[in-house]
Amino acid sequence: MFYHFLYPLSESLTFLNVFRYITLRSFLAFFIGLMVAIYAGKKFIILMKKLQFGQYIREVGPESHKKKGGTPTMGGVFIWIAALVAILLCGNFYSVPLWVTLFVAFSYGVLGLFDDYKKISKKNSDGISARGKLLWQFLTAIVAMVFLIGTKTITTELYVPFLKYPVLDLGWFYVLFGSLVVVGSSNAVNLTDGLDGLAIGPISISLATIGILTYFGGHAELANYLLIPHVPNQGELLVICAALIGAGMGFLWYNAYPAQIFMGDLGALSLGGVLGIMCVISKNELLFIIFGGIFVAEALSVILQVYFFKTRQKRIFKMAPIHHHYELLGWEEPKVIIRFWIISLLLAVIALATLKLR
Repeated sequence: MFYHFLYPLSESLTFLNVFRYITLRSFLAFFIGLMVAIYAGKKFIILMKKLQFGQYIREVGPESHKKKGGTPTMGGVFIWIAALVAILLCGNFYSVPLWVTLFVAFSYGVLGLFDDYKKISKKNSDGISARGKLLWQFLTAIVAMVFLIGTKTITTELYVPFLKYPVLDLGWFYVLFGSLVVVGSSNAVNLTDGLDGLAIGPISISLATIGILTYFGGHAELANYLLIPHVPNQGELLVICAALIGAGMGFLWYNAYPAQIFMGDLGALSLGGVLGIMCVISKNELLFIIFGGIFVAEALSVILQVYFFKTRQKRIFKMAPIHHHYELLGWEEPKVIIRFWIISLLLAVIALATLKLR
């Protein structure tokens, strides 16, 4: 709105020229997302309690989590309501990367909504089958990838952190590679969402990191100076990142320990998908392993636990995902959460440092 309706008036009202700048619109998106989320969150929690849409706690989870049963869920709904209000007001809708990112967010959000509702209606933790989820996720990611490559929005080259130039051109195999990044990111974030406030911290830190990277990569001169790939109009993704960080902080207002509401699959799957598609668009797929290290560790802990149990009938962690392992070691829940946030922040700094190590 600001860009499309106010900026054109700058010819007669020169002060409106400020709405041309991505940085200003991103700051506005953050504050709008934050304020709307805090306002909407309180009303949403009341509504969820009236509808009795409470979280079902798995029987196999830590004993301390049983008391959380019945806590309202589907907090991803008001995260996205707040973020979309901010994006609508502050975004530049001429940007193809912005539309593709919103497409992935919408599709994964619908999947998460169905999954959350199925769990609530059946009063158990069995939502949509794993096969059904993966099919939906891959179809969405493949459509996005084919569109991005077909419109020449992105190249099929693979970049490696610390190196100046692409190491390999994957051609149309990049569709599969990019889809794996998006689907993997979505599910890894979903696995991380297991403690009060645990997921939204690393999500916000990762969004800030990828937001900075997309801003630099969308600016031709800065991209050339930093020796990173330039993708036109990807700088608008910073507005989405800022809106989601603001909305995420508003969500954390109610999700902080002890949580008044949980994110649910709607929020986790869609936010993870957004991180993945932004990494693909900005050509930071492999760098995500660093700044998204918390999500990678959570996913790997589950994979390793399942593998070792099936092949050797042994568990290498007390419980997976790994945040439950530390709980069972005796760490208090807030300690696990804050330490994971600190690690996420450290990894983000390391990832951004690679910009000058090329």
